[in-house]
Amino acid sequence: MDRQSFQQFEDQSDAATVAPRLAALRAELAKRGLDGFLVPHADEFQGEYLPKSAERLAFLTAFTGSAGAAIVLKERAAVFVDGRYTLQVRQQTDTRLFEPRDLVSEGLAGYIETQVRAKTRLGYDPWLHPQNELERLSAAAQKSGVILVATDGNPIDAVWAERPAPPTSKAKPHALNLAGESAQSKRTRIAEDLKSSGIDSAVITLGDSIAWLFNIRGADVPHTPFSLAFALQHADGSADLFIDPAKRSAELDQHLGNAVRLHAPDEFVAHLDSLSGKTVLADPGSTAAAIFDRLAAAGAQIRRASDPCQLPKACKNPVEIEGARKAHIRDGAALSRFLAFMAREAHKGHLTEIEAAQILEGFRRDSGALTDLSFDSISGAGEHAALPHYRVTRSSNRPIRANEIYLIDSGGQYPDGTTDVTRTMIVGAPTAEMKDRFTRVLKGHIALATVRFPEGTIGAQLDTLARRPLWDAGCDYDHGTGHGVGSYLSVHEGPHSISKKPITQALKPGMICSNEPGFYKAGEYGIRIENLVVIGEPKDVGGDRKVMEFETITLAPIDLELVDTKLLNAEEKAWLNAYHARVREHLWDLVDPDTQAWLKTATRPI
Repeated sequence: MDRQSFQQFEDQSDAATVAPRLAALRAELAKRGLDGFLVPHADEFQGEYLPKSAERLAFLTAFTGSAGAAIVLKERAAVFVDGRYTLQVRQQTDTRLFEPRDLVSEGLAGYIETQVRAKTRLGYDPWLHPQNELERLSAAAQKSGVILVATDGNPIDAVWAERPAPPTSKAKPHALNLAGESAQSKRTRIAEDLKSSGIDSAVITLGDSIAWLFNIRGADVPHTPFSLAFALQHADGSADLFIDPAKRSAELDQHLGNAVRLHAPDEFVAHLDSLSGKTVLADPGSTAAAIFDRLAAAGAQIRRASDPCQLPKACKNPVEIEGARKAHIRDGAALSRFLAFMAREAHKGHLTEIEAAQILEGFRRDSGALTDLSFDSISGAGEHAALPHYRVTRSSNRPIRANEIYLIDSGGQYPDGTTDVTRTMIVGAPTAEMKDRFTRVLKGHIALATVRFPEGTIGAQLDTLARRPLWDAGCDYDHGTGHGVGSYLSVHEGPHSISKKPITQALKPGMICSNEPGFYKAGEYGIRIENLVVIGEPKDVGGDRKVMEFETITLAPIDLELVDTKLLNAEEKAWLNAYHARVREHLWDLVDPDTQAWLKTATRPI
C-alpha cells in the first residue's frame, strides 16, 4: 500500500555536518565575547512543536526529538534528552562532540551548577527561555559563579546559512459549529476575569491559547493546527493580535472583527513598552523571559499567573465534546481496519514498523477528514515496544516478527476533534507473562475508566487506581497515566493531568484526558492501552456530594488474545464486554466486510 505520508522517518544524515556547525558557532561566540551558549528546544511561543525555522537544536546537534537542550562550551558540549530519546540521540548526533546527558535529572541547570567553571560567560537567547526556567538557570549560575549573558539576536541564526523562512501559512477561522462559542464571547469572558482581578492586560503567547481565544487555526507547526502569533487581551474586551501579514486574509479580518486590532509581529515589543503603569498578567511558565524583561523595563506591574486561556480551553463545551465523539468514531473505524489488516498480514513477517505506521495513516486519510497526524506515530515491535516513546527512523526500522508484541500509539487531527489512541497486539502466541502483564494493565485501565470522584479531585489522587494491579505484582511504569487533549488543537494539553506529579489543577467537566497505563520489559516487549475520556457533569448518586465520571470516547477493540480472563472479576468482564459492544455498534457500518468479520471475533463477549 504505497501511500504518501505526513509522518517523517528521518535518518538525519546531517550528523556528519555537526562538527563544522559546532565550530562555526564557537567562532561566532568568540566574536561576541562569550565562552558558551545554551540551546533549548524552543521558540518564542514556547510550544511543544516548532516550525523548521526554530529547530536550532536539530540544526546544531542533528537530534530531532520533541524535547531536549544543548550547551556549547569552548572545549566541550552536551546534549540533554529525556528517557524517550536515549536511543535516538545516539543514532542521530555525533556523541564524540555532544555528550548525551539526562534532561530530567540534571538538565541545563544541573550542568551549569556542577560542570561549568566559575566566570564562564554563558550566553542565552531570552526569547527562548520562559521566565521560570531562566530563574532556575540564574540560581544555578549564581551558585557556580557562571555569568549568564542575554544575547542580542541568536548566534545560531548567524551561522545558519540556509535557515528556513518562518512559516506563513494562512490563519483560518474555526467555524462556530466546531468551536461552540464565538471568539467575541471568549474574549469577553477572559476580559471579565481580568477586570475582576484588577488586571489591565494579559500577554498571550501559547499557540493553543491564541487558537482558542480567537477561534483560528493554521499550519505553522507539525501535527498541531497553530497559527503562531502574540496577543494582548485587555480588560475592556478588546485585543491586539500580532500576526504576520502574510497569514491574513479578508476572511480572517472579517472573522476577527473591529474589537481585534491587527499588527505585524515586530510591533509587539513597542506595545509592551506602552504598558507602563498598567497591571499586566504574564505566565512565567510559558512566557519568554524577554517579555518579562521588557515589561519590567517599561514600568508595568507584572502579575505572575497562569495563562488565562488554558483552563477555559480545557473545559470543552457541548459542541466540542460532540465533535470529539464523532472524530473518535471516524478514527476508530480507521484503526479497526488497520488492526484487521495486521491480524491478516503481520504474522507473515513482511511488514516493518514504518510500513505499519504508514498503512494506519493511510486508513485515517481514507476518511477524507484527516488534516494531519496529531503526533508522529509510536510504532514499535518487540524490544522497541518496551521504549514508551520510541520513534522509528529509517535506521532503527525493523520487521514485525511472529510471537512478539507490536504497539502502535497514534492519533489524528480532524476539524471536529483530536485523537490519541494506543493499541497493543500479539503477533502469534503470547507468553503467560505477557498475558499477565497485559491483563494487569487492562485492570488498571478499567479501574480508571469506571471511577466516580467528587468535585475538587486532582489527577494525582486517581493515578494510583491505574497502577495498583501492576503494583500487586511488583510492577509499575514511569510515565504519566493521563494528559489533556485539545479540541482540534494540541494532543498534549494542560493544565490538568493524571500522574504521580502533584499537579493541583482539579479535574473539571468537559476536560478530555487520556487513560493510558502500561508496562515495559526492557529489551523484550511493551504494553500500553490508551483511550481518551471526557469528564461528565457532576451528578447526585445518593450520597452527600455530587460526583463525576469518565465517558470513554475512543472506540477500537482491545486485543482479547492477550487477556487472561482468570484475572478479571465479573465487573471488569462486564465493562470489557460492554465496551466491545459499543465498538461494534458504532463502527460496524463504517468498515468493509473483511473488517466486519474480524470485528465480530475481536469484540466477542468473554
